[in-house]
Amino acid sequence: MGVFTYETELTSVIPPPRLFKALVLDADNLVPKIASQAVKSAEIVEGDGGVGTIKKIRFGEGSEYSYVKYRIDRLDKDNFVYSYSLIEGDSITDKIQKICYEIKLVASADGGSIIKNTSNYHSIGDVDIKEEDVKAGKERASGLFKVVEKYLLGNPDAYN
Repeated sequence: MGVFTYETELTSVIPPPRLFKALVLDADNLVPKIASQAVKSAEIVEGDGGVGTIKKIRFGEGSEYSYVKYRIDRLDKDNFVYSYSLIEGDSITDKIQKICYEIKLVASADGGSIIKNTSNYHSIGDVDIKEEDVKAGKERASGLFKVVEKYLLGNPDAYN
């Protein structure tokens, strides 16, 4: 088994506490509401919403995937760190055992956030995963982040 690590960084004008509340803590409610074409629903399958919880996300019509299940591995509300692992779904191919993500929000000098995202793709056998293989998924995630940011900018009283 090999591990391919992919890191991205985005910036936002939204401060970390507010962005973390919307992007992580209330994403199950917010994202289907503001981006129903991307995410149809989110539900807890097992657990109480904390570490160890398993959630199922159903994607919107027209998505190339129908669902994923993931497990929350870390939820640090004080330091704005969220880690989770995709453990099931049609986006996990016969070449990938699992995908582990860590999102960390750091305050930027201008009062906004730097969003640091690390993805670890655990392959099955000697399969080589390349950056171009994961680029489309990263672009979708970045687009979804921008939708959340736009919502927060248009709703200044939300998630304060």
